[in-house]
Amino acid sequence: MTLGFAASARSSVGLEWELMLADRATGDLAGRAPELLDELAPAIELERFSLTSELLTNTVEVTSGVGSTVAAAAEDMVDAIRALRTATEPRDLDLLCAGSHPFAQWYDQEVTDKTRYQALIERTQWWGRNMMIWGIHIHVGVEDVNKVMPLIRALSTYLPHLQALSASSPFWAGDRTGYASNRSLVFQQLPTAGLPWLLEDWEEFEAYLGDMVSTGVMTDATEVRWDIRPAPRWGTIEVRACDGMSTLPELAAVAALVQVLVEHFSRRLDQGEDLAGIQPWFLRENKWRSARYGLDAEIIVDRAGTLKPVREHLREILDDLAEISVELKCAKEFAGVEKILATGASYERQLRVADDNDGDLRAVVRHLVTEFRDGPTLRDHLNALR
Repeated sequence: MTLGFAASARSSVGLEWELMLADRATGDLAGRAPELLDELAPAIELERFSLTSELLTNTVEVTSGVGSTVAAAAEDMVDAIRALRTATEPRDLDLLCAGSHPFAQWYDQEVTDKTRYQALIERTQWWGRNMMIWGIHIHVGVEDVNKVMPLIRALSTYLPHLQALSASSPFWAGDRTGYASNRSLVFQQLPTAGLPWLLEDWEEFEAYLGDMVSTGVMTDATEVRWDIRPAPRWGTIEVRACDGMSTLPELAAVAALVQVLVEHFSRRLDQGEDLAGIQPWFLRENKWRSARYGLDAEIIVDRAGTLKPVREHLREILDDLAEISVELKCAKEFAGVEKILATGASYERQLRVADDNDGDLRAVVRHLVTEFRDGPTLRDHLNALR
């Protein structure tokens, strides 16, 4: 199977952010996305950003335009959320984001009326209906299709870092799971989801896709749901491993880390280096450890099996790649990773709120709504990092 890979500017950035809609009075999920999107469609037709439906009617996906910098993509998010609020506010709906809703139940949710979503549910049944999950997707442009699979192999070693930084799903359907990112383990139950196959080159990816299509596993490349996947239509690598980020400054920080890592490995490829990555059994173990322990995980960082706390290894990365962040004009956003390490990821904040309120998960929802609405703006956050 031959599959084209679109032209894309090197290390350009696009962001996707899946947002929950919640009833203001109860904090429960509200399946109101179809009416919101219908109302807003004419007003946003010419904007750089887009607002689209997702699997469940309780979700709106906010997508930036393509930017040369993380800041440009993040500003699109600001504009999109401002537009979205013109429809949510009169309806007494709140916006929030995390990898999971603390107490909502899957059987109360409605599936969006689109053929592709209905087909997914028909095939996957109970697991598909349980996909009450929210994430972010970070696209980074790759100028040469021959780099795509080597970059994915190299980036796979850093999936636990990204998963730990973004972990925001410690609760599931009213239960305290004991996991920092329960979402990541639920999502991998879908066919073609989870860790990427470590393929050698684009031709091997085409062969993989041909096998999957010919055997009825999927219909096209959009149904490859790996934690990192090629996005041929856009000419990008798409990182999908992260839980939904609870604030825009945190989203920008993780996006900057991804952009810098891609550029770092792309330069190594330019120099003729082999980006071997680590063994797939180490990747699988790392994914579980970061899902379970979040930023307290000890992960495997090389082929020799060296163990390091993920916080320590992230700080090494920040030091080693700071110069690239300056060149990509995302130094402040990149520095936001240290802010997450110092103050805690969303899962840690949610657990503290639950503990401070005798386990009341409605308080956790109120916390997430407040964080999303009243937390520091991106500009305020970046100014504080000077």
